[in-house]
Amino acid sequence: MSVPAPAVLVVDDDEAIRRMLTAVLTKEGAAVAVAEDGVEATEAFRRRHADVVLMDIRMPRMNGLDAMKAILEVDRGAAVILMTAFAEVGTAVKAVKDGAFDYVIKPFDIEEIRLLVRRALEIRSMRADIVSLRRELSERYGAEGILTDNPRMLELRATIAKVARSAATVLIQGESGTGKELVAAAVHYGSPRATGPFVKVNCAAIPEGLLESEFFGHEKGSFTGAVGRRRGRFEQAEHGTLFLDEIGEISTGLQVKLLRVLQEREFERVGGAAPIKTDVRIVAATNRDLDAMVRAGTFRQDLFFRLNVVTLKTIPLRDRPEDIRLLAGHFLERFAAQNDLVIRGIDPATMDCLLAYDWPGNVRELANAIERAVVMSTTSVILPEDLPEQVVRGHAHGAAADGGDEVDGVEAGRPLRELVNEFETKVIRSALAHNGGNRARTAVALGISRRALLYKLQEYALGAREGAE
Repeated sequence: MSVPAPAVLVVDDDEAIRRMLTAVLTKEGAAVAVAEDGVEATEAFRRRHADVVLMDIRMPRMNGLDAMKAILEVDRGAAVILMTAFAEVGTAVKAVKDGAFDYVIKPFDIEEIRLLVRRALEIRSMRADIVSLRRELSERYGAEGILTDNPRMLELRATIAKVARSAATVLIQGESGTGKELVAAAVHYGSPRATGPFVKVNCAAIPEGLLESEFFGHEKGSFTGAVGRRRGRFEQAEHGTLFLDEIGEISTGLQVKLLRVLQEREFERVGGAAPIKTDVRIVAATNRDLDAMVRAGTFRQDLFFRLNVVTLKTIPLRDRPEDIRLLAGHFLERFAAQNDLVIRGIDPATMDCLLAYDWPGNVRELANAIERAVVMSTTSVILPEDLPEQVVRGHAHGAAADGGDEVDGVEAGRPLRELVNEFETKVIRSALAHNGGNRARTAVALGISRRALLYKLQEYALGAREGAE
């Protein structure tokens, strides 16, 4: 599909200038429209928004400055280049402050016009790319990217989208593994800062003595090992978002310095004296009870108030069981693709295990369990024995608690893995006997690969006689 020619509107009461600029810009590949004065220019712009407007300041009926204001009211992104006599340079400079892209002094050099128009078109294209990128990032990583079928999570997702558009500091509270970093990313990528950096700091993972340098950077020689100047995370996140994970782990001394940055929007590097201005949005997260820490005197109340402008609370996976099936399928697709495996789905018995387990590690633990299952799987579906032992054991204990000593004639107090192994052994022995011990035919009859059958024979210690060709 061909790209449409850029539209340029030439506005001047001098016909010779209109003709000359039309010829020059047409050779540059532009679609050129003309107007004799400001009134015609604004009417023409309303009919078709030009990418660039080349306009004289002095014209009858409506001058260029008034026409520029009218055009920018229609499209704030319009690039207006003013043409002016030398005596009007001061007026043109003021017009640039009011929104004009640039100005050129008559009589002008044709090459200067070409360069100005090219630059205006490039910048307009870059702005369009940024808008498109911001929309793509918001769709991919914003609130809509949080997978859920849970009503409370859907409410949280709507709140995230609303909060993201603001400039407010955000505090995310919730258990470990509930997706606090995912929420922080959704806040960033759904905000006007989406094309800026998203910088993450795990406050619990950095040694206490290095946290200040990590936050604010340091000057050369400020401490042993500081062999050069280093930019801290605040500088790295300029015009973007700084995500402070596990904020409850920082010392009271660093809390004071962080409070000052939030209040004054400036800081100094370690070993430095010059204040550095910062334009960063703070999103903090914790799995600790900051209210209780404030009462205990281990977290500053004034910093808590600064961080707690908007609070978002994540929901444990055990309180959103409808999401277990959804997320398990999502993780299965991801990890199967990463490991270049073809796995059709999750066996119903396996899903029962996933739904019955309490998931103390929340979504992170579920992701790890599915990744482990994908790696361990020897069939085209995820079976219970592919899951981590604690997940299967948790399901067996839950079944025993719900159903007493037996469930459908099966002793429920025994671990599910043990019951599954016993059942599979019986089925494989029967299939081998039916197929005269031929492993290839047995594998076909069972719907598994020959390699998977050999693995089962070895796992269940089935003898050579039972598995003979």
